[in-house]
Amino acid sequence: LNKPEWYLTQVLMWIGNHSKFLDDKIQPILDKAGSSLNAGLEFSRALVMLILEKLAADIPCLLYDDTLFCHLVDEVLLFERELYSVHGYLSSFPSCMHILSEESCFQRWLTVEKKFALQKMDSMLSSEAAWISQYKDITDVDEMKVPDCAETFMTLLLVITDRYKNLPTASRKLQFLGLQKELVDDFRIRLTQVMKEETRASLGFRYCAILNAVNYIATVLADWADNV
Repeated sequence: LNKPEWYLTQVLMWIGNHSKFLDDKIQPILDKAGSSLNAGLEFSRALVMLILEKLAADIPCLLYDDTLFCHLVDEVLLFERELYSVHGYLSSFPSCMHILSEESCFQRWLTVEKKFALQKMDSMLSSEAAWISQYKDITDVDEMKVPDCAETFMTLLLVITDRYKNLPTASRKLQFLGLQKELVDDFRIRLTQVMKEETRASLGFRYCAILNAVNYIATVLADWADNV
């Protein structure tokens, strides 16, 4: 259960190793018979169906172990990325995202995603470098004077988007968007709490850093507004 990458990698190897044989030997037979099937894609589809069976059997066994469950999700997402980008798998075919979208599994995914995001926010705001810009010494890069915590937070949101963007239904994507909105609001509250501690020094370093963080986040969110 702790090594889903073993069978996921094995399947990717099988697909890669058989592609030349399927293209050179099997596809001409299908073409000659007037079939519209693609030998390589059908081979991939059959192997993915085996993975779906394996996932359906494994997921109930690790649903409540955060570490194992997160590792499985991470490996499945990596597998899906390579399956589509390298092997040309079709979005209309069955995929692992359908398994991750099933109710019990999906709700667990949302829960652990939120848990680890909040832990990341705790660590980024307690870091000594939280209010310092990574690029403070490079003036042409650092016009917005973005503190490290704001940049890390927006990267966190971007990573979450990247993880859920291939979910098969809009309703599931919207639930992840709801999580992101919760995280933005949580971050806003944390900034407000820090700001209240700094009101006596409203021209101080940290107070200005908070204003820069808010400006940066608002600007990036506005840029993302065109992303359906």
